[in-house]
Amino acid sequence: MTEISRACLLLAVLSLLGPIPGQAADLVPDYVVAAIADPARPPQQVARDAERKPGAVLAFAGVKPGDRVADFMSGGAYFTRLFSRIVGKTGRVYAFLPEEQLKNCAPEETAGTRAVEHDGSYANVSVLSAPVARFRPPEPLDLIWTSLNFHDLYDSFMGPADVSEVTQALFDALKPGGELLVIDHVAQAGSEVRDTETLHRIDPEVIIRRAQMAGFRLEAYSEVLRNPRDAHQLRVFDAAIRGQTDQVILKFRKPLGATPATACDSSRDRHVGTHPAWL
Repeated sequence: MTEISRACLLLAVLSLLGPIPGQAADLVPDYVVAAIADPARPPQQVARDAERKPGAVLAFAGVKPGDRVADFMSGGAYFTRLFSRIVGKTGRVYAFLPEEQLKNCAPEETAGTRAVEHDGSYANVSVLSAPVARFRPPEPLDLIWTSLNFHDLYDSFMGPADVSEVTQALFDALKPGGELLVIDHVAQAGSEVRDTETLHRIDPEVIIRRAQMAGFRLEAYSEVLRNPRDAHQLRVFDAAIRGQTDQVILKFRKPLGATPATACDSSRDRHVGTHPAWL
């Protein structure tokens, strides 16, 4: 099957999930608008709003005041700061930094989270650190969010991680009915995880399959960050495409009373071009 036909098939299946909320400005809740307008946000993060589209993306996620949210691999804390303002005093935000990332990456990659950790104006944020597969927040969560990080789980600096254990940990950390939202750079259809280390991209089919194996139900997707002009062949840091990559946004839900499927060896994702198991 060609890349174009596989991509069309992916979109056709996802289109069966129903409408795509959160794309129009008038659908962005006031508390999200207020969080984005927060004058305490660092100017360099505000400058990225045009490419990251936080209003539409956060509206699609459905995060709201009072929620318990985890920013999984929070990095520079771009979304951590927004979550803090949205959930407010009655909510809680857990910014998670894997020990593997802290050990193997430059400190500036996580400096933003460390700054929030010591900033009293973000008193509802707790910074957690543990091996990536041992993510254990202290209370059940409404939402787990991971942006541009899922592909990293397959890379050498993360171990690579046992992805089945990681997705199981995410599933277990959510309350029944809770949501997992994944944003990542799109790789060529059928490439599976071939390009995670080199181009920092991942085939969306892998994300969906991994989540479903842990017991998640794919609920919705958004095209807010899609870019049809991205040919999926350049490294995401290449000046020709940086900040404009084709990105997938997938929303998964932990079913009420669901029993997770038996996880399988994550090495399965290393086989390129196999028939997608989620179809």
